[in-house]
Amino acid sequence: MGKTMRRLGLAAVVLAGLLSLPRTTVAAAPADLESGLNVTIGGVSKTLTLSEAMAALNVPSVSIALIDQDGIAAARAYGQGATSDTLFQAASLSKFVAAIGAMRLVDRQLLALDEDVNSSLTSWHVPANDLDKDHPVTLRGLLSMTAGIGLPGFLCYELGAPLPKLRQILDGSPPANSPPVTVIAAPGSAYHYSGGGYEIAEALMVDTLQAPFVEAMDETVLKPAEMNHSTFAQPLPDQLRAKAATGHLADGTEIKGGCHVFPEHAAAGLWSTPSDIANLLLLVGRAWRGDSALFLTPETCGRC
Repeated sequence: MGKTMRRLGLAAVVLAGLLSLPRTTVAAAPADLESGLNVTIGGVSKTLTLSEAMAALNVPSVSIALIDQDGIAAARAYGQGATSDTLFQAASLSKFVAAIGAMRLVDRQLLALDEDVNSSLTSWHVPANDLDKDHPVTLRGLLSMTAGIGLPGFLCYELGAPLPKLRQILDGSPPANSPPVTVIAAPGSAYHYSGGGYEIAEALMVDTLQAPFVEAMDETVLKPAEMNHSTFAQPLPDQLRAKAATGHLADGTEIKGGCHVFPEHAAAGLWSTPSDIANLLLLVGRAWRGDSALFLTPETCGRC
């Protein structure tokens, strides 16, 4: 990992339940993680304890949650006073949570998966070009990253720096530090990893609900899923800073101001904990199996 790459410790969710492991195996998993990790450093593979691996990789804190069957079997944190309630920047896991928000709006018939998003967008429109004249950009394409949208990811902003609004991010206009969000391939023709596509989905949800994205996600996903230690607020409110992990570079140097800011909420703006993400996964799993329709209906979940 390059010296200039940012690192905010590590937040991990171990999906043991998806592997149908017996409970005795899952119960032993934290000890297994603590005592025997295969780590490659400088091209050399080593077996290290968790504390040794953290020291070797300059990772100051780690948080994990393990799912066994239909519940959280264990939640633990390591390093620098971290607890299982410590908030970490969830990076691209933000996309997963944002996608669930969009699907909840599909469930309520406020959004459609296969309609041209420009028919519902009011604050901004996907710039038309020859690539999308026969195949419009759709929400299904945005969420699955098959909409032909470019811009894989976003850089970040220092704490205290001017932050762009959503329209400025989409247009690539100052103070945004990223290029415009545009169609670079015929929608439906190929997979293109696209944070820009999730910013279009963010605009679609904001325009539909007529509410700021942070508030919309609080009401649509975070509160209903009881993700009580999660927020899309950027920058992180002062009252939550004491509960959040501090960001570090790959060489162990602390990030100026303690964290970077991502105003691209849907693509990268979530602060969360492994337990909160695990709770959301459990709700989606219940809907997928048809065990519950409290969060998503099985019909909508099957269309995800």
